[in-house]
Amino acid sequence: MADKNSASTGDNTGDTTAPLDFIRQRVTDDVAAGKNGGRVHTRFPPEPNGYLHIGHAKAICLNFGLAAEFGGKCNLRLDDTNPLAEDTEYVESIKADVRWLGFQWDGPDYYASDYFPALYDMAERLILAGKAYVCSLNVEQVRQYRGNWNLPGRDSPDRNRSIAENLDLFRRMKAGEFPDGTYTLRAKIDMAAANMNMRDPALYRIRHAHHHRTGDAWCSYPTYDYAHGQSDSLEGITHSICTLEFEDHRPLYDWFLEQLDIHRPQQIEFARLNLTNTVMSKRRLLELVKQRLVSGWSDPRMPTICGLRRRGYTPQSLRSFCAAIGVTKFNSTTPMARLEEALRHDLNESASRVMAVLEPLKVVIENFPADQVEPRLAANHPAKPELGNREISFSREIFIERSDFMENAPKSFFRLQPGGEVRLRFAYVIKCHEVKKDPATGEILELRCTYDPETAGGKTPDGRKIKGTIHWVSATNAVEAEVRLYENLLLVESLSEVEEGADWKEQLNPHSLRVLRGCKLEASLQNAAVGQSFQFERNGYFCLDSEDSRPDSLVFNRSVSLREASDKST
Repeated sequence: MADKNSASTGDNTGDTTAPLDFIRQRVTDDVAAGKNGGRVHTRFPPEPNGYLHIGHAKAICLNFGLAAEFGGKCNLRLDDTNPLAEDTEYVESIKADVRWLGFQWDGPDYYASDYFPALYDMAERLILAGKAYVCSLNVEQVRQYRGNWNLPGRDSPDRNRSIAENLDLFRRMKAGEFPDGTYTLRAKIDMAAANMNMRDPALYRIRHAHHHRTGDAWCSYPTYDYAHGQSDSLEGITHSICTLEFEDHRPLYDWFLEQLDIHRPQQIEFARLNLTNTVMSKRRLLELVKQRLVSGWSDPRMPTICGLRRRGYTPQSLRSFCAAIGVTKFNSTTPMARLEEALRHDLNESASRVMAVLEPLKVVIENFPADQVEPRLAANHPAKPELGNREISFSREIFIERSDFMENAPKSFFRLQPGGEVRLRFAYVIKCHEVKKDPATGEILELRCTYDPETAGGKTPDGRKIKGTIHWVSATNAVEAEVRLYENLLLVESLSEVEEGADWKEQLNPHSLRVLRGCKLEASLQNAAVGQSFQFERNGYFCLDSEDSRPDSLVFNRSVSLREASDKST
């Protein structure tokens, strides 16, 4: 068993640690007391009704991390009780995301639908015990009868049906005799309970819908609240880790388990992840996808795991982020900057440095031979010589960033200007002599410069100071690419700031995606692999897009910008 004061939440290799929190303390105490025979068995139970997002990553790291730390097991269970919203596409995406994060579940894939026969038998047991009844109230009537926080509910007119009649109707529900909405099976608990979840909640509803696994075998399906706790029990789960919104549901889950007299897992709730400037609701994410406000679930602006992966986030960065924010009992909002910082920290250590000019301006070096290409050696990482070097080309024509030249520059501008000098990264010092413009528009078309051959590698033998160093790309073998720059999905930090009744989608950031075409990249990037990250010097961290990039049409996504001086190689 791992030291609980240095608990791994990573990829089962112990590379990411988290401090002892209240959940780990509870599990530690249970193991010490011999509860469940000292076993620790957790589960990650998503509903396959959408793609997983960064909040699910926190739950994945917690559940799989606990199992690894305590030498236990963790199941992956798809809680597929609603055939109207679930799909095999979502199932496969969930499994892929869990594996990508670095985790592997114990045993086979588990599904709530595996337990449909057992759950049905349990429902009959509740009917026979007088603890459940078939109700004919429709959805609106149920809402009216339920009351509210200040008003007790009223008993359904069907609450005192006989056991025999309830059993007959429930079996006919299963047989498909009734249309959708005709009946529900409800628990008989307490219509005056302070906890609204205990006011005779629904256990089964009629849905003549095709299920992604069971096909048309069922016409009535268990509700999530009914199936959840019993599924945990059937799997022998010892610690059922849930987010805080399920705290008020715990008495209901315990009621079912007590009435059925079956194994009772310990449910423990923690605060879900709330992240600024994005959407953390599957319903709203689905809305964005369906209305084509994003390119799909994997759009790099989305907080989905597949979107973050496409943008260039690494499994290690997400695991480190989840470990750093920790596990608490109190709802709070984490700044997006903390997630970005986790990625910067990871990529600053591992990403090779390359040069890419995003908004190119042509430079002609007049005193360099037109037919000559000079190889220059460039380090792949300034602090990691073990990552080696690469060869880049220096030629008469190069490209620099348009923003690295200014005609009427202030004193604080240390890059290229008329009559001024600047150092080219890994090459020479150049001096600008002439600016060529479009006579019609005044747009700068190219710069005419000279280079000082005595300044190879940027050195100045005469001791003159060159304050500016800029990146560049040779025009001889430059690779042309499309580059996509991303900003936050939302203009506001939280949708709680949106006025009631207003359309939340009006807060979508119109500048969340900026596409730059005709970018010039150094030749080595022609062979970039999907998933490989690079630091485009002075521009940020980028990766090759996994969906839109082609060998003859490269597309790079900016994963995160550069903010820390330690990240900047130039």
